Amino acid sequence: MTDTKPQSFDFFLYRRLMQFIRPYRWVFLGSFLAVIGLSVFGAAKPYLTQIIVDEYIGKKISEGFLKLIWALVALLVLEVFTNLLFIYWANWLGQTVVRDIRVRLYRHMLNFKMAYFDKSSVGVLITRAVTDMERIADIFSEGLFMIISDVLKMLVVAGVMCYMNWKLSLIVFCTFPIIVYATKVFQKYMKRAFDDVRTEVANLNSFVQERVTGMKTLQLFTRESIEYDNFKTINQRHKKGWLKTVWYNSIFFPIAEIISSITLGFVVWFGGLNMIDQNTVTLGEITAFVMMIPMMFRPLNQIANKFNTLQMGMVASSRVFKVLDTDAQIDKSGELLAPHFKGDIQFKGIHFSYLPDEPVFSGLNLDIKAGETIAIVGATGAGKSTIINLLNRFYDIQQGEILIDGNNVKSFTLASLRGQIAIVLQDVFLFADTIYNNITLRDPSISIDQVRSAAKEIGIDQFIESLPGGYHFNVKERGAMLSSGQKQLLSFLRAYVTNPSILILDEATSSVDMHAEQLIQTATDKMTRNRTSIVIAHRLATVQKADRIIVMDKGSIVEQGSHEELLKNDQGYYKHLYEVQFLQPQTV
Repeated sequence: MTDTKPQSFDFFLYRRLMQFIRPYRWVFLGSFLAVIGLSVFGAAKPYLTQIIVDEYIGKKISEGFLKLIWALVALLVLEVFTNLLFIYWANWLGQTVVRDIRVRLYRHMLNFKMAYFDKSSVGVLITRAVTDMERIADIFSEGLFMIISDVLKMLVVAGVMCYMNWKLSLIVFCTFPIIVYATKVFQKYMKRAFDDVRTEVANLNSFVQERVTGMKTLQLFTRESIEYDNFKTINQRHKKGWLKTVWYNSIFFPIAEIISSITLGFVVWFGGLNMIDQNTVTLGEITAFVMMIPMMFRPLNQIANKFNTLQMGMVASSRVFKVLDTDAQIDKSGELLAPHFKGDIQFKGIHFSYLPDEPVFSGLNLDIKAGETIAIVGATGAGKSTIINLLNRFYDIQQGEILIDGNNVKSFTLASLRGQIAIVLQDVFLFADTIYNNITLRDPSISIDQVRSAAKEIGIDQFIESLPGGYHFNVKERGAMLSSGQKQLLSFLRAYVTNPSILILDEATSSVDMHAEQLIQTATDKMTRNRTSIVIAHRLATVQKADRIIVMDKGSIVEQGSHEELLKNDQGYYKHLYEVQFLQPQTV
């Protein structure tokens, strides 16, 4: 979407942005009419002043003088009222359009594949959804309409000038091309500068977001001074980007002001001489031109300034639309509503890779019977977690098929499929909200009584009730008020309360204390009863009760059977893992 060559305006991008205005075209029309009114009222003031000076003050006529003064006051009042309407409508339109784009962007991001988030910076995405959106709002409130208003004002004033005195107008128009050329050059360089600014803003947001999230790790490894220096470097680049825009402004605006002042001086000099020698210019005309020259040149300066705002908005728009145009959506062609599954699962000839030419699975076959609890063990990178990622369609396979109760998972709607599969992950994510809302994820169909009942069934209600406020205890950001074991218990409850057909436990006890592990084991026994369950673990003590243990290595199934059966194979992979974990000699 973005261009490598700087350009003054991207009309394709502008037309696309204008599509969001169609539902509010009456407000847009009202704003445009207000712009026209401001131009007419602004140009009428010097013309009326010229009449007052030449026809009444110059000729010392009092009759009708007061009426013209009141007419001038009425013009001022109309201009103020029209300006009020214009500012309100333009800002309302900008914020409303931004609301619509932000909602569409967020909905689009919600449907991205996990692979997109694996490769994208969270800070950059936050910048697109928040900061860039405000720049788009500025297009309407401070950019587009302001530019139209200034251009119309200049055209109307130019027409009034020519009508009043073409000789004085010619002086003004002779210097006008210089300002136009300077404005064009200014816009070209400002476009480049604002591209750099937006890039540095995204980099700064990404850096701060990651470091604040990982503050515990930074302090644990005493990285404060190093990260402080890194932040100063990024912040310095951000400062340089903005200073470049300040430098261009500091050059352009003084030049424009000097040219305006010189033009004004020439008009007064030439008009004064003609008034004295030839009497072809009147005092009222000189007065009117003195009023109109700033109305001609200042809007042009403001156009350059507002064009900066417009350019920043257009740069922000291009970045937002780039995310909207990203084709990383999950295939949602399935139309079947997933029922409450019996739980037969089949992986047939699965070929999958996260990266090209680096296959994780090359023809994986796996059958899981309804109601069976299987455990999957193996070294890191063996493909254990990938199995559950594919079952939930976080990623789509390249070849083969995954069946549940004989139906391809792609035939189900994504929401109904995932609604029947509950996962308890090793890294539990909790929102800055109450325990109740973290369990239900604000699903109105799950009552507080249902949550309490489910907590009692899996034996964790006493832990929750012991907290201040019980189920209404706020766990703060990422569950900072709870221990790892407590967060893990809540993740079990979150999974259990949905009554899933299939339960998946992914390293659910790898980072908890003994007391929490006992509670988790009780919850696991309750949750896996009469339900197809997949348990992934490094610690073999947590999988010994499984109906069947699947041993994986480098994306392939190398062994499978019960705990006792696998231990009988002296040369087996599982027995080797078991001996490493349980039979190592104790050292003093």
